[in-house]
Amino acid sequence: MDKIEYEPVSLRDSIREMKDIAMLMIDLAYSAVVFNSRDIAEEVLDLEEKIDVLTYLVQMNAMLAARDAEDAEQLTALLKVATATDKMSDAAADIAITVLKGIEVHPLIVEAIRTAEEPITRVIVSEHSVLSNKKLGELKLRTDMGIDIIAIKRGHKWIYDPSKNTTIEVNDVLFARGSRTGIDKLTKLALGNAVNICSGEETVEE
Repeated sequence: MDKIEYEPVSLRDSIREMKDIAMLMIDLAYSAVVFNSRDIAEEVLDLEEKIDVLTYLVQMNAMLAARDAEDAEQLTALLKVATATDKMSDAAADIAITVLKGIEVHPLIVEAIRTAEEPITRVIVSEHSVLSNKKLGELKLRTDMGIDIIAIKRGHKWIYDPSKNTTIEVNDVLFARGSRTGIDKLTKLALGNAVNICSGEETVEE
């Protein structure tokens, strides 16, 4: 990890962000195994670095915030939560590394993951996609396709649990959970191979 420069951060907001990232990492790590996806596995490791930075900043800001023994005692509990969340992210990264190293996972484990959770996919929004410049609320992906966008990566910025007012932009990386059929449709939409989603009529371009 590169050297991290200190910056004042909100401990509450940082812990919340760490929790969101760790939960996303676990989902992505399992999906990387199911689909044997190196792209998703790489995203998990990218998120682990973000968790490491947040953990470091939380520790520094907690130490600076302690004014007396009572403060230190309260902040110790917060640091335990941060450390535990960091360990969760490390475990998710270990799962992703098995994919990147080409380690074969037993079919029973893959099947257990498949049956326990809806699959997650990673798609990039092309400039020709009807998804671009649309708010999630407009698209009605959950009602029409059984799909939830659980996170969006925009450059180096992440949007966790995006709302219905979140606008999708060209080159956004969408992470979606849902049925296999819904994921296939979303992939076509992101690539620009389908139109008229907002009218409820999906047309696939040959």
